[in-house]
Amino acid sequence: MSAKDRIYEQRWLTLAVLSLSLVIIGLDNTILNIAIPTLQQTFQASASELQWMVDSYILVFAGLLLTMGALGDRFGRARALTAGLIIFGAASAFAAYADSANALIVARGVMGIGGALMMPATLSIIVDVFPKEERGKAIAIWAAVAGLGIGLGPLLGGVLLETFWWGSVFLVNIPIILGALVLGRFLVPNSSDPDAPRTDIVGAGLSMAAVSAIVYSIIEAPSLGWTSGQVLAAFGIGVVALAIFVWWEQRVKNPIFDLAFFQSKRFTGGVLAITIAFFALFGVVFLFTQYMQFVKGYSPLEAGVRIAPIALGMAIGSARSHLAVRRFGTTRVVTVAMVALGVVIASLSTVTAGTSYVYLFFALVGMSMSMGFIMAPATDAVMGSIPVAKAGVGSATNDVTRQLGGALGVAIVGSAMNARFSASMADAVVALPQQAAEAASNSVGAAISIASQLPEPVGTALAAAANEAFLQGFGAAAVVATAVALVGAVAVAKLLPATEDQAPVPVLSTSRTSD
Repeated sequence: MSAKDRIYEQRWLTLAVLSLSLVIIGLDNTILNIAIPTLQQTFQASASELQWMVDSYILVFAGLLLTMGALGDRFGRARALTAGLIIFGAASAFAAYADSANALIVARGVMGIGGALMMPATLSIIVDVFPKEERGKAIAIWAAVAGLGIGLGPLLGGVLLETFWWGSVFLVNIPIILGALVLGRFLVPNSSDPDAPRTDIVGAGLSMAAVSAIVYSIIEAPSLGWTSGQVLAAFGIGVVALAIFVWWEQRVKNPIFDLAFFQSKRFTGGVLAITIAFFALFGVVFLFTQYMQFVKGYSPLEAGVRIAPIALGMAIGSARSHLAVRRFGTTRVVTVAMVALGVVIASLSTVTAGTSYVYLFFALVGMSMSMGFIMAPATDAVMGSIPVAKAGVGSATNDVTRQLGGALGVAIVGSAMNARFSASMADAVVALPQQAAEAASNSVGAAISIASQLPEPVGTALAAAANEAFLQGFGAAAVVATAVALVGAVAVAKLLPATEDQAPVPVLSTSRTSD
């Protein structure tokens, strides 16, 4: 049996191993959020340190994706996956035993390097080993697993924190990584671009500078203010670096990213759909986790259990999306799903402290199911619009848009909530000392913490005011996310073709595959 035939026969086992690798990234995106209160108590961490425990990973991950995807195309995608797993595992072990907030922040940044190697490799290998007629189904499963990890993160984190110490949320990665490494040695073929030129070092540096600076400005904007000098400077550096990157890539002989990809309407439409969908989802989930713990008063485990239906909805939507696309076409499926996403988010704008969990359950499932019907077809549109030999770069582009969309969602939706929250708290904090008043006006968590230290009935009144202000802010933020989703649906309906707008790309014929 030839190597090509063997790869074809074991393709579904390959997908299983790639899914095992992918679930770690999904888990890591959400499992840490549930541990933030515990980490704050353990390290006596400041608000800035807590923020960077989460954001150092995102910043490094997003900044390196395009470069790591290109390196995987050149030197081998399975090799990139293996290297990423090893780096991610080593950094996870270091994070679990970190003895300071700064050490944990560094460990999370190193985990971002591993993630940037892993995620583009998983999708590009799928595109390489699956024939075109099965690619949509395979990507749907890939998307379902990604959603499963995101949804199970809070639940698993809550269970671990209830049973073990905080480091267990990082050590849980180790057995998964070891399994993926062992199985990957036998089941994941190595492929690369047979005509890969020398790496575009200048383009790689510019892409890292542009993405990192823009993501940094987005992350810092809610806390520092959108018009602060630091945020504007970082955003300006990012925009300038991006402009130079575009100029350079149009002139260099072998660019790290071929801007001609955007001539494909399916590529551009798929990228737009993914960006907007993750903007809406991440922004709302960011606030929803706070709603569960601060307004509803749930423990980390109780909140994680109640947020877990996100995994169910994402799995159902992603797994069924390829059948819907086969019947109705990509345009209709993605557009209708984006409208549904906006409608469900709009329904959350009316939640109160007494809203039934049954209502919240169906809203979470509906929101995540809509995401599944967007993510898988849009990803297939992106990956189907580029040559198989460039799958690593295409996958990295897909992943960068997810990160940028998610970061923008958290920043903008969070800013809309904070603005309304602060305005609503103005009267409630008048009698507090200035420092306490500022803290209580900026965060529902801080307000409730301060309220617990005040005598009755002052403390109870402050906590009630904070909950009511948060709900008003939640409603305003949900309106913003709804508007973005609906406007995005109109844009995608006009831009994203129902079928491929380029000739089919032969599978494996342009890739170099080895045992």
